[in-house]
Amino acid sequence: MAELGFVRMGFGPEAVEYTVAWEEQRRVHAARFADEIEDTCLLLEHLPVYTAGRRTAENERPLDGTPVVDVDRGGKITWHGPGQLVGYPIMKLPRPVDVVAHVRRLEDALIRTAAEFGLETTRVEGRSGVWVLGDPVEERPKIGGLSLDLDPRLHDEEFDPRLNGPEYAPSNAGQRREDRKLAAIGIRVAKGVTMHGFAINVNPDNTWFDRIVPCGIRDAGVTSLSYELGREITIADVLPVIERHLKDVLEQAELRPRAIEPAAG
Repeated sequence: MAELGFVRMGFGPEAVEYTVAWEEQRRVHAARFADEIEDTCLLLEHLPVYTAGRRTAENERPLDGTPVVDVDRGGKITWHGPGQLVGYPIMKLPRPVDVVAHVRRLEDALIRTAAEFGLETTRVEGRSGVWVLGDPVEERPKIGGLSLDLDPRLHDEEFDPRLNGPEYAPSNAGQRREDRKLAAIGIRVAKGVTMHGFAINVNPDNTWFDRIVPCGIRDAGVTSLSYELGREITIADVLPVIERHLKDVLEQAELRPRAIEPAAG
């Protein structure tokens, strides 16, 4: 596979406004489609913003009317901002495109990155991204004195955790010892070239996620490298590590078209 190049767009005081990065993605995507450049991964930190993928439900958006940028990626609503490292790998894939295989490769690179800092992460069946697994349900503390059997998040379709106190907040999932997402993935493939990508929480203020239903998931939460490891990890610490693992995983991948099942009969 061709070499993967990196562009560090901006971090900290030079954090990038979302629509600026989106426009740059489109420019790089067009250049990659035309074979004017090689595969390229944009790396950056965003100014605070909520973005909603195509499957976002209205009741998952901020209750207070905070603006949301609707985007053309898969997935649902999430937050980007300071302390979160965002990567947009813009890569040409063989057609017919195997989107799932591309997502799995990104997850592999993120899992390896977390492991290098001493944090064990994994995939969760049916949920994209990279997760820290919680305790077995029978060992978790009860929320508001309720047993899991009566947890309203699991049985009441109208239940909104944002209206029921901090004990249900996504940012407090670690205290509840529930599954919690370390890194989110949402991509789009257009003309055989990928867009959008991943966001890994390094040391953000995770209470930003409490205004939304992150990724549409009500019975789990969010976390960060710094929270899980109990020490300060910075974007600068993670950048060279994640670049190395992305190069290793993506450059060594044996890209194949998605298998097409023969038509019956």
